[in-house]
Amino acid sequence: MPLPGRPGRYHPGMPATFAPAGAAGGLQLVRSACPHDCPDTCALLTAVQDGVALKVQGNPAHPQTAGVLCDKVARDVERHADYLLPATTQLEHWDIHASYGHTEVLLNRPPIAPRQARTNTQVFRGLAARMGFDDPCFAEDDESLCRLAFGDQVDFDALLEHGFAGLPVPDAPFAAGGFPTESGRCEFFSARLARQGPDGVPDHLPNHEAIGSSALYPLAMISPPARNFLNSTCVNVRSLRAEGEPVLELHALDPAARGVVDGAVVRVFNDRGEYFCKARVNARARPVNGLGIWWRKPGLAGTNVNQLTSQRLTDLGRAPVFYDCLVDVQPA
Repeated sequence: MPLPGRPGRYHPGMPATFAPAGAAGGLQLVRSACPHDCPDTCALLTAVQDGVALKVQGNPAHPQTAGVLCDKVARDVERHADYLLPATTQLEHWDIHASYGHTEVLLNRPPIAPRQARTNTQVFRGLAARMGFDDPCFAEDDESLCRLAFGDQVDFDALLEHGFAGLPVPDAPFAAGGFPTESGRCEFFSARLARQGPDGVPDHLPNHEAIGSSALYPLAMISPPARNFLNSTCVNVRSLRAEGEPVLELHALDPAARGVVDGAVVRVFNDRGEYFCKARVNARARPVNGLGIWWRKPGLAGTNVNQLTSQRLTDLGRAPVFYDCLVDVQPA
């Protein structure tokens, strides 16, 4: 429902009730927050009337996100589920969020009551009761859990009033030391790490799949983010698909021996799988460069570069090694 101009006494981020154009009753603005794991943790304003959410927009009063939102949509993973539990969205449950992009804590207040869905915490409480667990935490409701999350670090009344509140974090938290190490200093040699087995001094380790290590798969594929996508969040929005379509960039020295021409559909493959997309031949790419930010469903065969990447993990951080991927390419 379109809203009229803001009333003169309306302040973004503050509670307000006013009548939109053509509405019989008042419209309530409820402050909430996005649950996605990204640096911003967007602050939201949800317009609600008679228990129905009419509009979700960014909260312009937030000092970091300033009213900007990314798109919220179901992802590819739902297509492969045998069962989908009807979980609530952020419009239907209490939650509290921190961020790794700023130091504001955001409170998500549910603008509307759950319809045909349950919150994750309701599911856990129901499972606990069925299994006979009686720990005190299972008696806490969602608002109480939000109050406990940051304790005295954050004024919960300020969260209720504004939707966000700053954490008391110093600008230079390690100016006087206090690093989370045994010595309290920034260590070049870690005795704790050495006791776990690895060298106490960080060192370079060779790739699992180094160039030249395989006669079958001579090309190294990397799958960097596309320039115009925020990870994969905006892939579903056609107007934002400035990248056009999934492609594989090949250096001009590579395609001739493989019979590949610019714009042709190619098969990229290794022992883990295969991926079909169009080739883009240029001098920008290194040996082979696959743009891997696309979802599966826009792919030519309903696949993306995840068909090719390894499930191995790095030695210390246990992070993915999806840039460590040998492949070969041939005309489709």
